[in-house]
Amino acid sequence: MILNGFSMKQLTIRKATLNDLEVLLEFEQNIVKAERPFDATLQDGVIHYYDLAQMIAASNVEVLVAELDSEIVGSGYVRIDDSKIYLKHQKHGYLGFMYVKPDHRGKGINNQIIEALKQWCLAQNISELRLDVYSNNILAIKAYEKAGFTKLLVEMRMGIS
Repeated sequence: MILNGFSMKQLTIRKATLNDLEVLLEFEQNIVKAERPFDATLQDGVIHYYDLAQMIAASNVEVLVAELDSEIVGSGYVRIDDSKIYLKHQKHGYLGFMYVKPDHRGKGINNQIIEALKQWCLAQNISELRLDVYSNNILAIKAYEKAGFTKLLVEMRMGIS
């Protein structure tokens, strides 16, 4: 079956391993590069958002990769976090590290990663997902809305030096 330009048999969503680390570190730097225009507070040079090796090994984190014809083309993770004490749910899944290589965007890969992360959360008895996205990153916001997310809060900042 062909869907969104690729055969469903060719696409695999699987748990990341330490063998994937080199590609995942490259994805992380591509995410940083894409987000720099939205955040003047990011340090210059190489920075790391994640300890990917630790996340892959953690029991409260599920790191997934999307493979297309044996090439890793996308990633994402969900981490089980404690929720604010005043919310209805005690824990929630926090999504991050959502990345798809530019040549493979628009094929539904990100949505398939999100769906697999949702299923993992449901198996952990988690019923709420959260994520952060820069308010000016309109393409990402539209993609997350298409996946079923809705806007909730806007975080604001002010430099005071």
